[in-house]
This record gives sequence, structure tokens and C-alpha cells, in this order.
Amino acid sequence: MSSIIFGMFEVASSALRAQQKALDVTANNIANVNTEGYSRQQVSTKQGTPIRYYEGSMVTGVEAEQNIQRVVDRFINAQLAESMALAGRWGAELETLEKAELMFDETSGYGINDALSEFWSAWQNLANNPSGYTERAALVAETQNLALTFNNLYDGLSEIQSDNDQNIVSAVDDINTLTSEIADLNLKIAEIEAAGRNANEYNDARDLKLKELSSLIDVESFEDSDGYLIVTTVNGNTLVDQTNSWELATKEDADGHQDVYWVSSTGSEKNITDDIETGKLKGWIEARETIDGYKTQLDELAETIITTVNDLHSDGTTLDDTTTTGVDFFTGTGASDIAINSDIASNYNLIAAALDTEAAPGGNGNATAIANLQTTKTMGSATFDDFYNALVGDVGSGVAQAQTNSEHHSAVSLQLSTYREEISGVSLDEEMVNLVQFQSAYNAAAKLVSTVDEMIESLVAMV
Repeated sequence: MSSIIFGMFEVASSALRAQQKALDVTANNIANVNTEGYSRQQVSTKQGTPIRYYEGSMVTGVEAEQNIQRVVDRFINAQLAESMALAGRWGAELETLEKAELMFDETSGYGINDALSEFWSAWQNLANNPSGYTERAALVAETQNLALTFNNLYDGLSEIQSDNDQNIVSAVDDINTLTSEIADLNLKIAEIEAAGRNANEYNDARDLKLKELSSLIDVESFEDSDGYLIVTTVNGNTLVDQTNSWELATKEDADGHQDVYWVSSTGSEKNITDDIETGKLKGWIEARETIDGYKTQLDELAETIITTVNDLHSDGTTLDDTTTTGVDFFTGTGASDIAINSDIASNYNLIAAALDTEAAPGGNGNATAIANLQTTKTMGSATFDDFYNALVGDVGSGVAQAQTNSEHHSAVSLQLSTYREEISGVSLDEEMVNLVQFQSAYNAAAKLVSTVDEMIESLVAMV
């Protein structure tokens, strides 16, 4: 009889311990409802193993599992990391290309379209009055404005690329910090779990670090049999292996841009720039290359303007000369250094408005020929204006494509984040239900303890 009563006391005590543990976990869930990266926790319970003897068996109550479980879906987490890598790539590319698009703004009246239009108009005005000082001064001013517009646009694009290079350097530093932190968390998790305890807070922190890492560069990751998180680049270069981490580095290439290198344990370096497929690093690298294309087309446009105008101008005659001048109108080789010849800028009479077959002063054939370049298909099958407008169209298309992809992958990331929260996040409504449930169970177990205590007192009184 007494053994049964004391057995009931143990059953009641086990119930108190189990419900107390469940209440503790529920309270922790409620406390971390707004903690970024926190995964909801739960306690698993099971029936205690009965004690069997010759007359039957004696129940032993309930057992709460020692390890508190995190509610996570690793497949969803992997999908979310991949989606964030794509959203990071297109977001970084969109941000960069939008800056470039601002450089090509033709609505303010200070773009290349307007500068070219004024430049050709100045030549036409000179053709109408080839010996006019005002027309020559206006041509010099419009030429200087055109050259400066080319220079500023080219330099502005170069500055955007330089900013991207700085972003790449900063991102590589962040990647190195994150991989080092993941390796440190691996060590902490291994030490705690080896002692039979749970390291849920460190597992949550590690998942959050991996998510941040994925937004910067595309990685592959998995947990080995010992619970260590292994992280590699997509082409197999190790970033984290158990408690060790490998670093990335940046170095300037031949064009002055920052390339990304993986550094082995022996210190050797491998260029992985072209292997990066997603993440912000890819967006900055891709946008940098796209801007290189814009600059190449600008150079082609400026170079052709320089060449065609110089070819005609050097065969013309000055205001007071009857022989060919042999003087180039422009100096420079492209958009970065196009400029009016300094001799012409200081002596307007050196502008060759007349053909060598015309009497000077008064000849306007050369000025007319140069003005007519505006409508001549000098850029293959396109005029100067058509070529530049096509370039502006390419810039707009690039921004539109990046914006579409950025919005799509951001929406997918948001949906996956919402789904992840539905699985792993804390629901206050659900936790309040659990709180009432566990509290009721705890109170019932406490009542059972009181009942057993009264039974023991009665038994003692009988004895």
C-alpha cells in the first residue's frame, strides 16, 4: 500500500517537473517573439517506463526530453538562403544601374543629346556667317560644352565603378567576418552538444549568419554527422570546415577593378570572380561590367566625332588663309579626354569654315560639311544621335530588367520568410494557449501532490 502511495507521489512530482519545463520554454518563446532569427522551441514528453513486478506494474509518470527542440525546416531555410542570394544580386545591380541612368539624364537640358544638337547648330550658324566673330566664339563655347559633357559622363560612370569596387572590398571583409563567426559558433555548438545539452541559441545565431552570408555570395552548406556546418563556394572552395575558416581577398586587375580571390590554407590565391553567380557581389561585378560596356560605346561615339570632324577640318582653310590648315579641331582619343584644340580655343580665326577650293574670307563649304555630319550615318548604319539614343535605351532596358528581377526575387524571399515564420516563428496566440494548457496541467499536478500528501498523513496516523 505505502509503495503505491509513494509511487503516486513520484508520478505527481514528474508531472510538476515536466509542466514546469514546458512553461519555461513557453515563456522563452513569448520573450523572443520579436528576436530576429529566433526559432520557436518546444519540449517533447513521453510516458515514463512502468515498474513491473510479480503482482503487476507501477506507473512512473511522465518524462520530459532533456534537449529542447527547435522547430525548423531546413529545406525552407535553404530555399530562403538561395532566394536571398538572388535578391541580393539583382538589388545590388539595380542600385548601381539606377545611378548610371541618372548620369544619362536627358530631361535636364544638360545631356549629350542637347550638347550635340547645340554643337551641330553652331556649325550651321557659322556656315551662315563664316567670317562672324560671334558665330566662331559660340562654336568654341558649344564645343567646350560638348567635350565637358562627354568628360563628365565618362568620369561619372568611372566613379560609380569605383564605388562598386569599394562595395566589393567591404563585402569581402564582411564575408570573412561571417565565416569566422560561423566557425566559432560551430565550436560552441559542438562543445555544448557533446555534453548532452542543447545549443539552440547558437544554432539560431549560426543560421542567421548563414543567411547574411548567402545575401553576399552564393554558397553551398550542409551539416556533417557531428553537427558542424560546412560552407563552400559554389565551385567547391571551402569557406568553413568545422572550426576552421578560409578567407577571401581582393586584388586590382589590369583595368583597376577589384577581383575576388579565395585564399587557401597555404596562402595561395585563386581568382573566383567569374565563378560567383549570385549575391550582392555578383550584382556589383555584373553592373561594373555593364558600365564598362556603356563607357566603350561612349568612347566609340566620341572617337568617331573626333575623327570625322578632324578629317574635314584639317582639309579646310582658315578665315585668312587659302591653303589647308592641317589643324585638328579636336584633341583626345575618346570620351574621357575629348577637347577642343587649345590653339583654336585661343584663336578663333583658326576655325576652318571654308573648303580649300573656296576664296577666303567668306567660304562656308567646310562648315556646312561638318554641320551635315549630324544627319550622316557615320556610326555604321546610324547617325551620331541614333547611336547615342540607342545607348540611352540600353541603359533604360538594363535598369528595367534589374528592377523586374529584383522585385520578383524580393517577393519570393518575402513569401519564404513568411512561410519560415509560420513554421519557426513564435505565434503569441498559440503560445498563450500553451501557457493556459501547461498552467492547468501544473495546477492539477500540484493538486495531486496535495492529495498524495493527505493520503500519507492518513497512513501515518493509522500506523
